[in-house]
Amino acid sequence: MKDIPFVASWSGGKDSAMAYYRAMKAGGIPQRLWTMFEEDKERSKSHALPFEVVEAQAEKLGIPLMIRGASWSGYEEQFLDAMQSCKELGIDHAVFGDIDLEDHLQWVQKTCAKVAMEAVHPLWLEPRRSLLEEFVAAGFEAYIVVVNTKMMPAHFVGRKFTVELMDELDALGIDSCGESGEFHTVVVDGPIFSERVPVVFSGQHERDGYVFLDVTLRK
Repeated sequence: MKDIPFVASWSGGKDSAMAYYRAMKAGGIPQRLWTMFEEDKERSKSHALPFEVVEAQAEKLGIPLMIRGASWSGYEEQFLDAMQSCKELGIDHAVFGDIDLEDHLQWVQKTCAKVAMEAVHPLWLEPRRSLLEEFVAAGFEAYIVVVNTKMMPAHFVGRKFTVELMDELDALGIDSCGESGEFHTVVVDGPIFSERVPVVFSGQHERDGYVFLDVTLRK
């Protein structure tokens, strides 16, 4: 990745932040942050972060944010549109936070290939636990913002992501990486940010078996 410009697929959570961090440490040059949102572009896919929070993350990273809004049925079309726009800017490498889900890796690689974009996976096949410990040791600060209550208890929403939290989850037989969608996180500080993202957690709500933390910016 040395001296290679890249676009970073950015969920706002720990895996995308760690992939971005690894790509930068390898000498890559971040040019765009790219996030997929719901069709109305008000909240990000899966992590349900409001636009203002993702925008603030991009500001603290110091690179332009690019978003696309899509339903799941229209996801690939918007994915390709985003990658094509990067190609037109001379960016032909995209960094993703996949760890070990083979189906998703293959989909990303196949879809990127349609526009001659090279998919880069800095975390691929790393042991999940060691990645998480590296994330915490590097100084990242993250919180659980979405919990799938069919897979883990709702009371974990809002918890800071620490080694102690990983131990709790592992002891309950819950994947502390959340790779199967058990939970999602928001990253608010760490070595890739110029300063902490000024988030406020103002409550929580439940919908369709998920508990969401209400995340806004400090005014």
